[in-house]
Amino acid sequence: MFTGIIEGFGVVNLIEKDGENLNFTLTSQFTDELQIDQSLAHNGVCLTVVKLDGEKYTVTAIEETLQKTNLNELKFGQQVNLERCMKLGDRLDGHIVQGHVDQIGVVTKIDELEGSWKYSIEYDKSLSNITVTKGSITINGVSLTVVDSSENSFTVHIIPYTFEHTNFNDFEIGTKVNLEFDIIGKYLTKLHSMH
Repeated sequence: MFTGIIEGFGVVNLIEKDGENLNFTLTSQFTDELQIDQSLAHNGVCLTVVKLDGEKYTVTAIEETLQKTNLNELKFGQQVNLERCMKLGDRLDGHIVQGHVDQIGVVTKIDELEGSWKYSIEYDKSLSNITVTKGSITINGVSLTVVDSSENSFTVHIIPYTFEHTNFNDFEIGTKVNLEFDIIGKYLTKLHSMH
């Protein structure tokens, strides 16, 4: 369980193919606090730490994860948003995030406003995922509030702190982002389709 509040960056150090899977070795400022078998969200994707080596750690992404997320786009030196699992009893500052990406979205527009940035994201609506205005959305692991919502797109506003402390500052038009839609919305959509 995650909250969508990013703790820091991981920097991709090495990408190795292992059958159909990919092993990512990253460095982070809290590698020394990690443990083998610990879950860690990378751009919102829950992956398990399989190896620790000094300030580097390694996680494995299986083929299904690579197909559904932007992890297969990662390159050496790229920054990844990191969040460790929530501890029971912690405050929930973001919203309930499972670390299971539903689909990829694409950045279609970036507007620099006075004191914030507005990002427009488009996604394939055939998977029946929905956003609602003022609802929650997770983009690359970041918990955000939807500003405008339409059938296959939505906008979010990013404050300078979030811009500096997440990989939103790397986004360009065409950047693929991981989307995890709000779990409450998912349940309601499922209920609706059953009737």
